[in-house]
Amino acid sequence: MFKHIMAATLLLSTQAAMAGSYPDHAVKLIVPFSAGGPTDVVARHLARAMEKDLKQTIVVENRPSAGGIVGIENLTRSAPDGYTLLIHNIGMSTVKSLNPQLQFDPQKDFAYVGEVADVPMTLIGKKALPAGDFDSLRTYLQTHRKSINISNAGIGTASHLCALMLMSTLKLDMTMVPYKGAAPALTDLQGGQVDLLCDQITTTLSPIQAHRVQTYGSTSRNRLASLPDLPTLSEQGLNNFEISVWHAIYAPKGTPVPVVNRLSQALQAALSDQEFKTSMSKLGAVPVDPARATPASLKQHLHSQISLWAPLIEQSSAYLK
Repeated sequence: MFKHIMAATLLLSTQAAMAGSYPDHAVKLIVPFSAGGPTDVVARHLARAMEKDLKQTIVVENRPSAGGIVGIENLTRSAPDGYTLLIHNIGMSTVKSLNPQLQFDPQKDFAYVGEVADVPMTLIGKKALPAGDFDSLRTYLQTHRKSINISNAGIGTASHLCALMLMSTLKLDMTMVPYKGAAPALTDLQGGQVDLLCDQITTTLSPIQAHRVQTYGSTSRNRLASLPDLPTLSEQGLNNFEISVWHAIYAPKGTPVPVVNRLSQALQAALSDQEFKTSMSKLGAVPVDPARATPASLKQHLHSQISLWAPLIEQSSAYLK
């Protein structure tokens, strides 16, 4: 018994000492999607803001793959010392439902730092589509169905979920075209290789404003401040069609609690940073309330989101092929 107490005391003192000197060198932030995509954009602005509080460089490293799986697995193999982190979006809550064979469990195999920002989405199409508004698009889709390609940033990503919800709501199927990130999906959409894309405003705002794509609606509850003339999909007949893409920071399982708390502190400082808030506003993203930028809040939110999306994924199994 005495040995167990001594071991626990030694562990706590070691963790406290680690936290006291943490961080003493650069921190790596894994983005499990391609450079230039929405999660990557949020990550790079966040890194600059968190650096101010941590007083160390945060190096953003892209590990693109379908659903962000490679980046997640990379984190599970990393040392639990606070020097390797992961930023992921809503896809963290769907990756296990879509890939039950994976060896990790998002609810058990990570340390949680906190949420970062919510990002609304927009449904856009290539310029050559004959449908100029959503009513026309709806009719066009009913007529053409599987001959229409709808791209996404990878299986399990926010754009994939939006496509699933769209097909489920309209009760039709289209041809899914997954990419390793939103940036290549958007590039091919603008080049006319695919027909539709539903993705985060951080990716779609620039081509929308430049009139390089057709724009059909937003997935937000209310119209976007950055696009006030764009109707929501809900107000165009898709009742309760709302998806807000949340982003969060994770650390390897076993990361000392004092280190996790130090990271959460830096995250909360970043959310209050005026430069970060301004950058998010320009992108159409909304930094979360500080109460959500905590380990406990992220753990609870992840659980609730898994409970929300798992049934939809199961019901939409016909659209996953």
